[in-house]
Amino acid sequence: MPNNEMLDQEVDRRELRRKRRVKNQVIAYIVLMIFLAGLIVGGIFGVNKIMSILKDKKQAEELQKQLEELSDPEEEPPVVEAPEESAEPEGDKDYLGEIVESSIAEMPLADKVAGLFIITPESLTDMDVVTRAGDTTREKLDEYRVGGLIYFSQNILDADQLTEMLKNTRSWSRYSIFLGVDEEGGSVSRVAGNGLADGVGNMAEIGASGDTAAAREAGASIGSYLSGYGFNVDFAPVADVISEGNTTIGDRSFGSDPNVVAPMASAMVEGIQSTGVSACMKHFPGLGDTTADTHDGMASTEKTLEEFTATDFPVYQAGIAAGVDMIMVSHLSAPNVTGDNTPASVSEKMITEILRGQLGYQGVVITDSMSMTAITDYYTSDQAAVMALQAGADMILMPEDFESAYNGVMEAVNNGTLTEERINESLRRIFRVKKKNTLSE
Repeated sequence: MPNNEMLDQEVDRRELRRKRRVKNQVIAYIVLMIFLAGLIVGGIFGVNKIMSILKDKKQAEELQKQLEELSDPEEEPPVVEAPEESAEPEGDKDYLGEIVESSIAEMPLADKVAGLFIITPESLTDMDVVTRAGDTTREKLDEYRVGGLIYFSQNILDADQLTEMLKNTRSWSRYSIFLGVDEEGGSVSRVAGNGLADGVGNMAEIGASGDTAAAREAGASIGSYLSGYGFNVDFAPVADVISEGNTTIGDRSFGSDPNVVAPMASAMVEGIQSTGVSACMKHFPGLGDTTADTHDGMASTEKTLEEFTATDFPVYQAGIAAGVDMIMVSHLSAPNVTGDNTPASVSEKMITEILRGQLGYQGVVITDSMSMTAITDYYTSDQAAVMALQAGADMILMPEDFESAYNGVMEAVNNGTLTEERINESLRRIFRVKKKNTLSE
């Protein structure tokens, strides 16, 4: 082939390559403009779409190369840091639980067991009548660090005496202590009955009025003057739905209709606890249809679980919904519920299965006075105390013989009949009530 022809062909090839290069560049720029527009309106989807329509692999490679050249090599892609693993949200953190656990952790077993009892100042000091908290009270509180004391009319003389007695008792207790009283209104009013406050009338009258605001106001009034003297527990309201012929409860109840008693009792709970005083509904599962008095021997009912559920439990459910701090379990025998004559206060069926399980109550369960003959005629003080704790109660109220009951529970823990964790379980409920105002102080 002549040299001139070869030269011309080489020129043509170069020109062809040049045109192809220009064509590729033009195509690349066009595609790039489309790509940039695609980024604005469609993001990365545009790139994939453009790349899919390029038939020539070299064109795609050229386009990719030019895109890389257009990007800023010094600009680093933004770094998105993973969020730090944070603790539990502040709103969900159980600060009260931490305070409670801290309080329990420092307690020796002897103090833990003593903390399950609420007794009279006479039982604590072994004196006939206590009207002041002096050296004997201080010494005994150091020996038996009880969970609480309950006061009656005999302990109350005047406003200054009552205030000083409770103040000293509280200051000499190593741990937070319950200072309680029966202040129901009406005939059962230890403080107002001694002339230290204006009475609020009986609950039957308030129930008959149909005015729940009056029940709430009565509770707030009682709670206010109790708090002023230094009490922090009121063993009220009465939650019993009475039947015709009931004389053991009488006008202490709001009435015979659970649809009336439930809102009345829960309103009174709200009123009492609005003042910082803990309310204690009583007498679970309900003493409304019995004519016997557990102070004087066994009291029983033929009610079935279904009947209790229809008439008595709605009142407790309303109180639980209102946040009642305590529920007192009576010594009522309900064989059609439990299967025998075991008093409710020492019945696992009644406390753990029904009150805790069926009704869902997680607050403090306290027995009625264990000095009543419904208990003392059948059990020793130590037997009754251990049985109540085994049944699910948290606190033992007024055992006939405190030292015997206390030693009985200690022995039960030491021999494995009760575990220390079981004691701790009750203390957690108790201290959640005792410490609940700590967070707002």
